Amino acid sequence: MTSTADRATAFRALHTDPTLLTLVNVWDVTSARAVASVESTRAIATASHAIAAMYGYEDGEHIPRDLMLEAVGRVVDAVDLPVTADLEAGYGDAAETVRRAIALGVVGANIEDQMKPLAEAVGAVESVVRAAADEGVADFVLNARTDAFVRSGDVAETEKLAAAIERGRAFLDVGAPVVFVPGRLSDDQISALVEALGPQRLSLLPVGGQTLTRLEELGVARVSFGPIPQRVALTALQEMVEGVARGEGIPPGTRPLT
Repeated sequence: MTSTADRATAFRALHTDPTLLTLVNVWDVTSARAVASVESTRAIATASHAIAAMYGYEDGEHIPRDLMLEAVGRVVDAVDLPVTADLEAGYGDAAETVRRAIALGVVGANIEDQMKPLAEAVGAVESVVRAAADEGVADFVLNARTDAFVRSGDVAETEKLAAAIERGRAFLDVGAPVVFVPGRLSDDQISALVEALGPQRLSLLPVGGQTLTRLEELGVARVSFGPIPQRVALTALQEMVEGVARGEGIPPGTRPLT
């Protein structure tokens, strides 16, 4: 894989493989190298929430776009694997943000709809697909996110599912290869989404209690972990500090990863 286009093609193929694609999200060079060094890792995904937190910003596009892209670019340069970036809703111009990410070597991106009017959300997806093609990366993997389950408020679960299906189908129709539906979903909801969108089209956070094996059986293409890996790392750090306060030293099993 010598070009961004080649890496994108290889990354896209990982989604159509019936083996579930697992992406443990990273937030800086050190975390990216630690994840990439594990033999089973096939690609790297950045987490916007975790990157924002690293710089002291709240999640939700409060971090300046330039700073987010700088962090993403450093990850791309640090690893020899395809990198997909969580770019929130695109920081006011999803197509331009993706163009700039592609220039850094990024081969895919999450762009969220934030439950904006459907026509506006579809237009953003279409603009990203077109921008990637214009940049010579036709296989760019847009993980088009719908927030139907996390931003719809106090509505029935059936309404959330219907909205996710409507939006997901609309995103696929304008060229997104995969649809990201975060939320705590049941087996039945996942099955309904896979049936509506097609197998190997659905991307999830594995927070519904299912094993990864079960999600693969249900036809899910991809799982990622968002800010959870950073929380795992910070939990380990805080537990070490608590141990030091009790008179303990370096935790057993600590690895020299830097």
